[in-house]
Amino acid sequence: MSLNRIAILSVHASPLAPMGGKKTGGMNVYIRELAKQFGESDIAVDIFTRRSDRNQPVIDTTLGANVRVINVNCGPAHVLNPDEIYPYLSQFVAGVIAFSTKQNISYDVVYSHYWLSGWVAYKLKEVWNIPIVQMFHTLGHMKKRIQQSSSRIQMLPDVRIRVETQVVEWADRIIAATQAEQAQLLWLYRADRRKIEIVPPGVNADHFHPIPEDEAKVKLGIDQNTRLLLFVGRIEPLKAVDTIIQSADQILEQRPQLMQKLRIAIVGGDPNDPNDTELMRLQKEVAERNLDAHVQFLGAKGHPLLPYYYSAAEAVIVPSDYESFGMVALEAMASGTPVVASEVGGLAFLVRDGETGYLIPARDSQALSERLLELLETPQHRQRLGKNAVELAQQYQWSKIKDQLLDVFDELTGNCSRQQVV
Repeated sequence: MSLNRIAILSVHASPLAPMGGKKTGGMNVYIRELAKQFGESDIAVDIFTRRSDRNQPVIDTTLGANVRVINVNCGPAHVLNPDEIYPYLSQFVAGVIAFSTKQNISYDVVYSHYWLSGWVAYKLKEVWNIPIVQMFHTLGHMKKRIQQSSSRIQMLPDVRIRVETQVVEWADRIIAATQAEQAQLLWLYRADRRKIEIVPPGVNADHFHPIPEDEAKVKLGIDQNTRLLLFVGRIEPLKAVDTIIQSADQILEQRPQLMQKLRIAIVGGDPNDPNDTELMRLQKEVAERNLDAHVQFLGAKGHPLLPYYYSAAEAVIVPSDYESFGMVALEAMASGTPVVASEVGGLAFLVRDGETGYLIPARDSQALSERLLELLETPQHRQRLGKNAVELAQQYQWSKIKDQLLDVFDELTGNCSRQQVV
């Protein structure tokens, strides 16, 4: 038996969604890049995702050979928060079954992403009787623990944690991004250790690679004398962008001369969206601290431009309260840029303190400013960290991650004939 066709479930996150929006991030990149890898290995992949626009076709083949994105009706055809999608999941299940029946196709394995897709996967298994492999990307229990210490974040509904607990029981295998996520699954969800495989996300080293800083600045229209620090990600409280703002204020007070040429670019969100309360709050804080000339909200940027932003920056800042892995940190490292990140979740395993960047306590603006000053004032040290980061990132190439996952799928489907490449 050989693995011929994989069903990937990503109910709320389309691999075709533009990056930097409210509900797009590392998970969208993960599914897109991994599906392309499977397709290049002559494995057919159907990615089932929720229709969020009436103009989306049923089948989209723009991701390349052997890969299809199937847009399934599931509630109203516009962007919804995950908890708003949950009541429509039965409609999603029916849509997937109808599609496979009409096409007269069957799948060898279901690879589901996030708790919503885990629920759908179980319902499909009842009909298809094939293995489920689940990746959560983020865990409700972890987000809830963080929310309890922040009054600005609305509490998650208990339904998510209840469903996640069920999915942990239902899944044949669970993919954890790091040892930290494995520990969280064992501790908070009482997962069966034998079910868990640690397989990290990957990086496209052909896309994210070092570009000369001056060349990157020319591409972006940035003055050569400008010194750039960078944040890339969704604009939400868990990303702790306000820690960056507080750190900028401290750098201005300690090194006013240095700050004259320093710009901190915030890439993500839409600065002109009056409904984005978190972004409005952050912009207000920047204004109150008189940092408008130094902290710039650039909005979301297309995937083709991100390597230039990473390469133009002297450091990438990832101050999150929680990250199951940290795709932005890995992309920055592959681009040869040191990362200063919170020592939380997957970041604590991905970023090697003092070797590829620095780890700091979450929400510690003083520690952040100290590490940023160290990088800004010691260029040779910064270059050494960047070189180390590139070397480490090579271990995470998507082709290697794909092979690790295929080993998991092969074990479940009884396929032992795959040729192993040494």
